[in-house]
Amino acid sequence: MTFEGSSQHENNMEIQETPTTTEGDTSIPIAPVTIPSATAPNEVNPEIDACVARVGLGNLRSHVWENFIRKTIKGEKRAVCKDCHKSLSAASKSGTSHLKNHIKVCLMRKQKRIGQAMLNPMNGGDGSMKLGVYEFDQAKSRRELANMIILHELPLSLVDYTGFRRFMFSVNPSFKVVTRNTIKNDILQIFEYEKEKCMALLDANKSRVSITTDMWTSSNQKRGFMTVTSHFIDDSWNLQSRLLRFIYVPCPHTADVLAHELMECMFDWNIDRKLSTLTLDNCTTNDAMVDIVLDKISPSLLMLDGKVFHMRCCAHILNLVVRDGLEVIKDSIEKICQSVAFWTASAKREEKFVEAVKQLKNPNTKSLQLDCVTRWNSTYAMLNIALMYKDVFPRLKQRESLYKTVPTEEDWAKTKMIADKLEMFYDVTVLFSGTKYPTANLYFKCICQIRLALNQWVESEHLDVAAMAKKMLAKFEKYWDTMHGLMAIASLLDPRYKMKMITYYFSKIYIGNHTSQIGRVKGMLYDLVKEYQKKYRQSCELSEAYSNPSCSSMDSRPSKKTCYDKEFDLFMDNESTPTEEHAKSELDHYLKESLLPRSDDFDILVWWKSNGIKYPTLHDIARDILAIPVSTVASESSFSTSGRIISPHRSQLHSKTIEALMCARDWIWCQIRDEICEDPQSFEEYDVFDNDVTNLTQEPLIDAENNTFVPENPSLYL
Repeated sequence: MTFEGSSQHENNMEIQETPTTTEGDTSIPIAPVTIPSATAPNEVNPEIDACVARVGLGNLRSHVWENFIRKTIKGEKRAVCKDCHKSLSAASKSGTSHLKNHIKVCLMRKQKRIGQAMLNPMNGGDGSMKLGVYEFDQAKSRRELANMIILHELPLSLVDYTGFRRFMFSVNPSFKVVTRNTIKNDILQIFEYEKEKCMALLDANKSRVSITTDMWTSSNQKRGFMTVTSHFIDDSWNLQSRLLRFIYVPCPHTADVLAHELMECMFDWNIDRKLSTLTLDNCTTNDAMVDIVLDKISPSLLMLDGKVFHMRCCAHILNLVVRDGLEVIKDSIEKICQSVAFWTASAKREEKFVEAVKQLKNPNTKSLQLDCVTRWNSTYAMLNIALMYKDVFPRLKQRESLYKTVPTEEDWAKTKMIADKLEMFYDVTVLFSGTKYPTANLYFKCICQIRLALNQWVESEHLDVAAMAKKMLAKFEKYWDTMHGLMAIASLLDPRYKMKMITYYFSKIYIGNHTSQIGRVKGMLYDLVKEYQKKYRQSCELSEAYSNPSCSSMDSRPSKKTCYDKEFDLFMDNESTPTEEHAKSELDHYLKESLLPRSDDFDILVWWKSNGIKYPTLHDIARDILAIPVSTVASESSFSTSGRIISPHRSQLHSKTIEALMCARDWIWCQIRDEICEDPQSFEEYDVFDNDVTNLTQEPLIDAENNTFVPENPSLYL
């Protein structure tokens, strides 16, 4: 359906200064995602009022000018309709008759009047419903359409679908659906706007920022992308994570190339002076990249002079540990694997297996799952599911002559024992690999329990378990010293445990040598306190220098200080400046205080937020340490989204468009989550927000060999 005069409407788009309904105009004002609100019928548009004020209405006495804006375009005076934005002559010799005639036939004016006559129900502040007047806004509708495409990973060609255009016309005929190029430009504008907001948030934030990064190669485009994610605790003491860049990195992906891209990202976002750690997967390229980055950043800008800057991904380490152990015992579970492979080989066999399950009245409904060689998690899941149908396999042997490898009772007992051992690793991997990661104080206990379990399994009477544990322990000890340092400090900052947890686990792990190991961790925290005290003194001196600048004016007469005044100032500085003894007394006072009750619903961030006055230095340290992630899954989860965005049907997207879609999606969802947390009642009728946010935080699995993100529930990511 085409309205009369639409061609003139599009031809005059270059003169518009206010948001228009034209297809070619891509300059729309960007604003955060908000719920539309009603507008008073007689409300004056401030932009139009400003335009009228510029030209002045002293000589425009006709009432017709209430519906037009007078502008000078290319030296010619024009009258622009406030409703359809059509440009007409405004010269004095032209009169106003043609303007009056346009008002009578302006279709947009008639539609606007229809829209204003519609009543829009709104939620009142007291829970009641109120009726307000609805006014259509083309620019806002375009913005929300672009937000919808970003949030839900819809194709840009959605706006070209005939069904979508018919649907939008049925909802509101006034909305002019734009083309895919126009909506792409709108998305790029939203990306730039949200980027400025995110940069302002990081710049204003006073805490350090932890970085996770990883590489991914698109299977459709065969191009490499590097993701950089920041993690920090904001001024309200909420754990935050923001995707900074999704960078296309041309081959070869050497350490120099990756270090250059990472440093450029840090400099662009101005976070190179406030870094805490860099969490990476375990490979020689990443190790070389860290060395290059440390050469370009001054050690004085990092915690403990950069000694704890490189954080290895603990989820990846656990994957490597378990894979080594499974290689030793693969013969012990061979019959289980062969049985599962046999009954999942064809649809007919799967149907026969389900029929046997029903005949035996087995209540389980899970399907058999064949494991993947590079995913130890899948091996654990395969064994667990097979154990549920332990009594089904012998019955199937009686009905299928080709089925030869039936597990014996000894095989099932061995499988049950191995599955029980792997359960601990699975639970810890889920904790480490969650996209909605917890604070760092929860990790230390997990890795200590794994270490104790491996020490115990090595002495097992079962040869398979002992051989598996010996292989796993050798790999675990390779990374033990690099894992537990910062985790122990984070555990020490938990007021429920303090030194108790470190003392308990180290006394069992380092038998006869635990005192020196405890002293090493405690010494690291003392060094951190001393470092933060020094940083505090420097910031005080800098702020004092800015607040009391030297006066160069001839009229100024600074008071003269005698030698006694200077000695008194030095005495006051020494008394008021925190010294090393003061730092120790603050830490010692914290450690000597009684422990808090151990409760599962304890919020460590709320506790440190409220105790900042009591422990100012430890308060700042806790804010930086507790935000450190121990895995790169927060970055790897972006690859699941990018895999959907760069689908086989969308493989021609430009790298800038891909980055805009990826980053803007992350930033807008973070904003929505924060708004839901601050005011849940405002979003009660928008249940889809909660569902979508839940889908974003599903626990992922990791392909240990290819280092790729694999969702635990693939249906959520199709």
